[in-house]
Parts: sequence; C-alpha cells; structure tokens
Amino acid sequence: MAKMLYEGKAKKVFATENPDEYLVYFKDDATAFNGVKKGTILNKGILNNKISTFFFNLLGKNGIPHHFVRMVSDREMLVKTLTILPIEVVVRNIAAGSLAKRIGWEEGRKLPQPVVELYYKNDELGDPLINEYHARAMGLADDAQLKAIQELGLKINAIMGQYLKEKKLELIDFKLEFGLHKGQLLLGDEISPDTCRFWDSETGQKLDKDRFRRDLGDVEDAYKEVLFRLTGEKF
Repeated sequence: MAKMLYEGKAKKVFATENPDEYLVYFKDDATAFNGVKKGTILNKGILNNKISTFFFNLLGKNGIPHHFVRMVSDREMLVKTLTILPIEVVVRNIAAGSLAKRIGWEEGRKLPQPVVELYYKNDELGDPLINEYHARAMGLADDAQLKAIQELGLKINAIMGQYLKEKKLELIDFKLEFGLHKGQLLLGDEISPDTCRFWDSETGQKLDKDRFRRDLGDVEDAYKEVLFRLTGEKF
C-alpha cells in the first residue's frame, strides 16, 4: 500500500516508487468557505481528474510548465513532486464572489483588464489576501518567483479564456498554485470547476462549485457539462 503523504479537502497525495513523482487521488468531498460548509458531490473526483488532465495538456502544448505526468485511473493522476509556494494566484476577468463584495461591483460586471491577486495559503488564517510586499516580508517567494507566477497566471488566463470562448464558456476567475521541482517553477494542484468559475457565455448559467456554495442544485450536472464542452465525453 502506497504511503499517503497528505490529505487535503479535495485530494490525497501518495508517495510512489519514483522519488520524483507523486500519485494524486481526487475525492468526491466538497468544502466551501474555508471548510465551514462540507458535503459530497457525486463523481466529482472523477470529473475533476479528467478536466484537470485536459487543461494541463492544453497548457503544456502552449508552453506552460506543469507538474502533470499522466492520468493513471479515473480518479488518479501521476505528477512531479513539488515544493508548493504558499501563495495562491487568483486571476479575475469578471467581478464575482469575494471581489464583487470587496469592491462593491455587481456580480457579472466585466473588469477592464484581468486582475491578479495573491493570497497567503494558510487554512488557519483563512487564506488572506496579500500583496507582493507581504510575500517578500514573509519570505513566501523571491522577486523572480513572484514575477513569474503572476506572468504565468496572465498567460494561462489568455490561453484558457480563448479556448473556452470557442466552447461557449466564460472564464470568470480561477485559482492557481505553483511549486518547485528540482529548482524549476511548475504549475501544480488542479484546474477544474472546484478552482475556476465557468459561466455559460449565452445564458450566464454557473457551471462550477458556486452551485455547491450557493445551494443552486445540479452540481454534478454542471461538472459533467464542463467535461462535455471540453472533450465531447458524455459522463
């Protein structure tokens, strides 16, 4: 039995025979509001594994370095080992969620340009919003890393946003995590309806974890719809 190294809200990480690779298992558990709300989304782990696999492959083809190696099973992927930077990078295109509340804009209002935000990855503190000065003072990343993760965030936003438009999906905002593998900065974690807001570009229907956060119902169907739009696979 492989040794479990870490269990988070949505995934378990296991050691492998290769010291340079981890096995990631995607769970059906769902949490919101920093773990205050908890539940289960049927088949979420399978759907997020497939959707993340698709996005890592898309980004890799477009020059984004990432940790994904290959999908092992419906719920598992093999990834490169990472020392995660304790910074979450959020890129926003349209006011929604906490940003809409914070700046007093109605949800759905388009931002004149993409906005990049940094959050300190710390569950006990509720992942607070920080800026580059905080990150430097706290020793979370060096100048080169801070510059790179923000530039990569904007590049990923452009790649995904353009692709999703063709699938009639609007990329509202998304969260990224980065880490170091043998000194190289790589995109890590996952890219899924858990970490991104996707709206139908024609109807405005939410097709992401907001359906769970806000008790909108049809959560699993929303995740299935995203997979279908991306890959044509009917789950």
